[in-house]
Amino acid sequence: MAVKTIVSVIGARPQFIKAAPVSRALAPVFKEVLIHTGQHYDFSMSDLFFEELGIRPPDLNLGIGSGSHGEQTGRMLIELENALTTLKPDCVMVYGDTNSTLAGALTAAKMQIPIAHVEAGLRSYNRDMPEEINRVVCDHLSALLFCPTVNAVKNLASEGISKGVHNVGDVMYDAMRYDLTIARKQPNVLKRLGLVKYQYAMVTFHRAGNTDNVDRMMAIMHALGQLKTTVMFPVHPRTKRTLTESNLPVSPNVRMIEPVGHLDMLILEENANCILTDSGGIQKEAYLLGTRCITLREETEWVETVTAGWNKLTGVSPDAIRTAFETWFPAGERPALYGDGHAAEKIREVLLTSLLQGTA
Repeated sequence: MAVKTIVSVIGARPQFIKAAPVSRALAPVFKEVLIHTGQHYDFSMSDLFFEELGIRPPDLNLGIGSGSHGEQTGRMLIELENALTTLKPDCVMVYGDTNSTLAGALTAAKMQIPIAHVEAGLRSYNRDMPEEINRVVCDHLSALLFCPTVNAVKNLASEGISKGVHNVGDVMYDAMRYDLTIARKQPNVLKRLGLVKYQYAMVTFHRAGNTDNVDRMMAIMHALGQLKTTVMFPVHPRTKRTLTESNLPVSPNVRMIEPVGHLDMLILEENANCILTDSGGIQKEAYLLGTRCITLREETEWVETVTAGWNKLTGVSPDAIRTAFETWFPAGERPALYGDGHAAEKIREVLLTSLLQGTA
């Protein structure tokens, strides 16, 4: 029987991390063609990840780059259609909730190619977020929906989606288990940056709801300046652009640095006394690492981290952020919310069964 071909569409930093364990699992039994849309295109946000995580280079880089949501997604649709017409895959796999995810799903659906969505079923129930729209559309187009949590399965069921739904656990947990082993053997990033374990906080924010709103940006930066600790701030290119254009003041305790590689980021997160973020992926990493997380949003798609008591939603209110930082310290166990660290292998087995039986 001919080997089945899977095209995996990725384009942003978190997707490179999620795709790595899945690609390793697929390699023995599938032909995988890795397409990088170029949504993240600078070295620190893209190439560095392939190098340090030992991920094979993409088979095709579309080089899309930045642009408005419509422009970026439209260019991806054109280039992906050309690529899929040539490749004729048996399945298109997409990850998460970016414009690359949406473009991959829309293109495959129009071409009647089965879609597999890794990280299906997440909902923040905030349609003002572009990511939420991408999630909903992609889930309703997909034949195979690989959910990271029980809650994600319930979300899909409430929308009438039950066929092809599989709770496999979270591939980010797979990736973390693998990557931490490597990261802990690397040169010490804490020493390089002059940091002491648990004597600093980490902050990241990049979502359009925060970075495209100067008032929200000002509130966040004011809040960080009130924290009585060093705040390490690897600055996302979008965030850096807004900070520069708005000429917002940066307090002396906030150390702005260039984005760091994934392995260094894991070590920085693991040893921080607190993480402040608007990133869904980092909320989840904080939970898995046992680092308290203050989320700079009013809602989250990772609601179980809040319910478990390890994630606090504050929005961008300086008072709420400062109060949480100074008085809120999670205690107790962290339930195993994200599976057993073998999600990638479970995805492979479902794909094997579905594609061989023609049920995808």
